[in-house]
Amino acid sequence: MTEHEQLLRQVADKARTTRPWGRASLPEPIDAATLARAETLLGFALPPLLAELYLRTGDGGFGPEYGLLPLLDSTPSGEPAAVAQYHANRESGRDDPDRAWPEGVLPISHWGCGMYACVDCRSPQATVLLFDPNPGDPDHAWFLDAPGLADWLHSWIRGTGWYEEGNEEADLEPCTGFRGRPAPTPELRP
Repeated sequence: MTEHEQLLRQVADKARTTRPWGRASLPEPIDAATLARAETLLGFALPPLLAELYLRTGDGGFGPEYGLLPLLDSTPSGEPAAVAQYHANRESGRDDPDRAWPEGVLPISHWGCGMYACVDCRSPQATVLLFDPNPGDPDHAWFLDAPGLADWLHSWIRGTGWYEEGNEEADLEPCTGFRGRPAPTPELRP
């Protein structure tokens, strides 16, 4: 079994036993046609690991805190799907250039208070970023959550993420030069 397959199995096992916000069941996985439709609407492909999560584990509803957003269809509680949230963020950036949402950065999980875990779909390792608009400074709203999606998932499985009780004081590295997507990947501030 490859590391990729092992990680997918670990995620599925934890997803079956952990329900964000008391959800009764895990949403069904999406099919290949739904994935293709989502990628067409986005204008870019999902990283392979993220695509496999939606295809094999479920259409969101699992993962840290509130869990992954569904890919195309909003939740019964009204939480927008990842594709719709991406387009809403890109559109709001057109209205306010200081808050331009980077191309290819897909919000995958809502933390509350406007904060999102996002996957940089243009980075080879699917870098996970935290978007936190609450400080009010668009140049300081992006943080490196994990160098790759696999790392982010391992943190969730092991209970070592910054969001876990006892880890809240962990400092995330700020990302600069990320507004308006001038570079394919974020630069870490020295």
